[in-house]
Amino acid sequence: MRQEIIDRMNILAAGGEPFLFVIDYEGDGAYIHKLSEINPQECLYDFEGVGNVDKMDVRPLPTPVEWQVDEPRYEDYEKSFAIVKSNLMAGNSYLTNLTCKVPVRCSLTPDDIFLHARGKYKLLLKVGKETGERKSIVCFSPETFVKIKGGRIYSYPMKGTLDATIPDAERVLMDDEKEAAEHATIVDLIRNDLSRVATDVRVDRYRYIDLLHTNKGDILQTSSEVSGQLPADYRRNIGDILAAQLPAGSITGAPKDKTVAIISQAEGDKRGFYTGVMGIYDNGELNSAVMIRFIEQDQSGMYFKAGGGITWMSDCRKEYEEVIQKIYLPMG
Repeated sequence: MRQEIIDRMNILAAGGEPFLFVIDYEGDGAYIHKLSEINPQECLYDFEGVGNVDKMDVRPLPTPVEWQVDEPRYEDYEKSFAIVKSNLMAGNSYLTNLTCKVPVRCSLTPDDIFLHARGKYKLLLKVGKETGERKSIVCFSPETFVKIKGGRIYSYPMKGTLDATIPDAERVLMDDEKEAAEHATIVDLIRNDLSRVATDVRVDRYRYIDLLHTNKGDILQTSSEVSGQLPADYRRNIGDILAAQLPAGSITGAPKDKTVAIISQAEGDKRGFYTGVMGIYDNGELNSAVMIRFIEQDQSGMYFKAGGGITWMSDCRKEYEEVIQKIYLPMG
């Protein structure tokens, strides 16, 4: 993460200023503002019920909602998958998160999507006004990144997805060897990341299931809870604490540095704010999310960004289909 971003967060936290932060995947760009100074025409947020949304502004949802996904060519995904798989087989990575940018057509505006989507963490951010390259970002993430409360830091890596309508879906998901191995790898990575800034790092809950509602039906996802004890002076070092965790392990892989290089080669495009982090700091406590379930609209159209973890056991067709499954609006 760029030092000026770290310094900005440290200064605000040390001064007792509540603030919102949105940091891109590479740690080069950020939107950091005091909560009292956020312009709702530029940014709306709702993180587990804490936000700046005026409920009176929520207009009725236009119906019916048009939602069309221009699925990426399987051959294109296969080429990226092959780059990842060859590195996995060579031992350069144990787990690599591969993502892609998928055109979608929707009758809703980014504002409509934000206001009506259900999500644990929601963000609408309009950027590029200064350069003329206007872009709207909508994120409705189910995945907590890190929380800080009572001087302890918590992380909730999320790995493993399955259609909830499959017979005996919970057992199928929990018994899937590939998903179990992927989840174990990420939990171990998160333990190592937290150990950079905390002591007494432990796994409090391992591989529990969440049910998510989408416009295409319900899906199951598995998560874990990992935590550690921060030093007494952590409030003066919030920026450094976050920087030590980035980029998030659940959307990169392991080992992190080498896997990030593999991702760059395989994807061939910058992720921008997608798979970055967003959150709020206030009075010693922090709540943040990984920016997945992500829509971006610019002058060329609207795009959904999605992906998944690849291991040496992964099947290309199955991983491709999992990506398509994740392209949804949480309004069902």
